[in-house]
Amino acid sequence: METVIVDAGPLVAFLKRDDEHHDWARQVFDRLTNPLLTCDSVLSEALFLLQQTHGGTEQLVTLLERGIVAPCFDLATQLSEVGKLLRKYESVPMSLADACLVRMVELHPRSSVFTLDSDFQIYRRNRRQTIPVISPD
Repeated sequence: METVIVDAGPLVAFLKRDDEHHDWARQVFDRLTNPLLTCDSVLSEALFLLQQTHGGTEQLVTLLERGIVAPCFDLATQLSEVGKLLRKYESVPMSLADACLVRMVELHPRSSVFTLDSDFQIYRRNRRQTIPVISPD
């Protein structure tokens, strides 16, 4: 079973009807059956971006309460590895959320990242392995 790790972009696109990627995000959400894993940094980003969207914050909280999206990353225990990633990709630059997602993909070998961020084409897990992504064509 593949694990799907979700970034802020698809969460916002799914919940914001006027987002250019809304239809695509909705189609992907409709075909995914497992809980989407994420981290607190992604949720913080998504909640911030949804502040101006009527009902956006409430809808994201509902996805969390229903277990459709599940935060499951402990930055405190992974700080050393996340720090290495932030230093390695400083020139990109890499956000804390992205570093946490890359580390999550390392911890879940059969996983992909559901994202709108093209930087995941640059990032590598376990130093050299490409990261499987679910992103618009």
